[in-house]
Amino acid sequence: MSSSAQPILEVSNLSKHFGAVRALNDFSMTIRPGEVVALAGDNGAGKTTLIKAISGVFRPTSGTVKLDGRPVSFATPQEARDSGIETIYQDLALADNLTIGGNIFLGREPMTKKFGFLPVLDRKKMAAAARDTMALLDFHVSRTDAPVSNFSGGQRQAVAIGRAVYWNARILIMDEPTAALGVPEQRKVISLIHQLKAQGRGVIFISHNLQDIFAVSDRIVVLRRGVEAGERRIADTTHDEVVKLMVGG
Repeated sequence: MSSSAQPILEVSNLSKHFGAVRALNDFSMTIRPGEVVALAGDNGAGKTTLIKAISGVFRPTSGTVKLDGRPVSFATPQEARDSGIETIYQDLALADNLTIGGNIFLGREPMTKKFGFLPVLDRKKMAAAARDTMALLDFHVSRTDAPVSNFSGGQRQAVAIGRAVYWNARILIMDEPTAALGVPEQRKVISLIHQLKAQGRGVIFISHNLQDIFAVSDRIVVLRRGVEAGERRIADTTHDEVVKLMVGG
């Protein structure tokens, strides 16, 4: 990652007010290709408001979001997705009864013609996409025909990330991706994020777990009561300093 690379995402002076409540105030950040930026802060610090303003859930009250140097404004999360911004929430929004391929194509199922005229699901394409995407993430699944309800938490994260990668997400926003996982699974998710970095994607990593943040991020931005309390390069800071920024020491 070079600091001279054009940012994929630039957020400038973003604010979101709900009536008199200023959930986010005059916030700015950039993300370059192959960069992981952690967002930290207590509950109510403005992290969720920020990602919803970037990903089309909320319209910002003021400020701009640029993607590849062009201003963007999304009316829906689907518009943000179509432009390459994918949010992976804690609950993952996977369909338990479907396979990996079924989840990758959820709502955009590929069809093929049977007997030359009957439209049917293109299961071959779905299985191939599942295999290729998982291989790209260095995540090897033996059974592409199993429903994802059979999978562990880390495997399910891989499926959600795989779906974003398949649809060519440039920016992945990951909301507490390691929160409900055991240690081996947390490590797996951290290694998945390293894969995304190597592919030149940008990642916004939201976590309460400072160990995970330090393991995977290039920079950390701390929010407190809707404003930026500080930004540090991970190489130049400590857990203690980050905690002080979070609590306003």
